[in-house]
Amino acid sequence: MTLKTFFPILLATSFLAPVSAGAQEATRLLTVYTYDSFVAEWGPGPLIEEAFEATCDCDLIWVGAADGVALLNRLRLEGDRAEAGVVLGLDTNLVAEAKETGLFAPHDIDTSAIDVPGGFEDDVFVPYDYGHFAVVYDTEAIDTPPTSLKELVEGDPNQKIVIQDPRTSTPGLGLLLWIKSVYGDDAPAAWAELKDRVLTVAPGWSESYGLFTDGEAPMVLSYTTSPAYHMVSEDTDRYQAAAFSEGHYLQIEVAGVLASAPDIELAREFMSFMTGEGFQDAIPTYNWMMPAGPTSEDLPEAFSRLVQPEESLLFSPEEVAANRRAWVDEWLSVMAE
Repeated sequence: MTLKTFFPILLATSFLAPVSAGAQEATRLLTVYTYDSFVAEWGPGPLIEEAFEATCDCDLIWVGAADGVALLNRLRLEGDRAEAGVVLGLDTNLVAEAKETGLFAPHDIDTSAIDVPGGFEDDVFVPYDYGHFAVVYDTEAIDTPPTSLKELVEGDPNQKIVIQDPRTSTPGLGLLLWIKSVYGDDAPAAWAELKDRVLTVAPGWSESYGLFTDGEAPMVLSYTTSPAYHMVSEDTDRYQAAAFSEGHYLQIEVAGVLASAPDIELAREFMSFMTGEGFQDAIPTYNWMMPAGPTSEDLPEAFSRLVQPEESLLFSPEEVAANRRAWVDEWLSVMAE
């Protein structure tokens, strides 16, 4: 997610949102690294940019990467040479590793308005939305969707699914952790069986969801909130999320301030803005995730018809940091065979 949005990536590597006319005269500049779909013209980025620039007398510039894992990889390459003041789009599975880079500073803002499942308090990273991973299926292609991860793994190999690469994609990492949390040491065997159902492993969410909506596969790894987009924007119930009896893996997306930020106070202003309605109002129907803070209006009725996971699965950031490389290598050894 972020649910991200439901269109192809406009640019392969980065996207700079257009600068408003009023912002062109601003003397303060804030660059925010995020993922591509967040800053696309249909995503929340343009709305948030307009709302924030109205309060800050500044110029907000978005720079996109493919996904959250790609953001972390970029930061490791750039180090303290990064031009950004804020990084938005990591998730709690990556925060321990992000802290280990030494590139982030304490946010120093009031986070009392933030509320996510299970709670999350940290002096560096602040949540801005959350969602549960899910298998989204095409009801015109599948009459009986899987009702568990076990049924997905052991199901008809002719019914294909598109997934994402855990090395470059936070949803891809989410599926890896979801399977690990359910299967434990038997995860390699589960991947070996699921492999026959995988049409392709896409580098990011946008590519995979595009293949799904183009009809290339009847299933895709996405979010329980994904059907809300189709219900609200397309007035169709065609695409639905399958409810899994073992529970669904939770993703909490976060943002943080870089210690090398050119204007660290402006970066913190943005972080504080992120916890309020001006930012949060754009999350449900532009990023298609659950808001982590207050919104000025209730969620659309479609959200009441979404799958409500009976259990949220989530490893601690420290456990993911300690095992991610080994678990990805484990996945690679199976998928490369």
